[in-house]
Amino acid sequence: METLEPSASKRVTGRRRRYEGGGGVLGAIAGAGLGGIMAGPAGVAAGALVGAAMGASTAWALEMRSKDAAQRDHKLDRDIGVTEGEIGVPGLEHPPATIGAFSREASGVGGASDPTEAEGPLQPPPD
Repeated sequence: METLEPSASKRVTGRRRRYEGGGGVLGAIAGAGLGGIMAGPAGVAAGALVGAAMGASTAWALEMRSKDAAQRDHKLDRDIGVTEGEIGVPGLEHPPATIGAFSREASGVGGASDPTEAEGPLQPPPD
């Protein structure tokens, strides 16, 4: 994958930390509310800690998932020639044809059992 310049890398890192922090804060709020309902003041503290950990880890996992998908797409584009300029290039090595015939469907031999077409909008059911 391409390397980022230092300022872009710092921006990405800062954005990721803010995203994870936001997930942690939302998780802490939800955990504190649920913990307070279930166990009172002690539940608020425990719920906030567990919720913050869960929220931050969920945000991290979602960020990594999109990053992994982008890396996988970049590698696939490179492998099939989208980004390296090899798509549609003449003179590539292709295996030779074994026989010079069209497929059965393209030549009209295969496919439907009755090749005649009915006229009109509705066709009768097959016999």
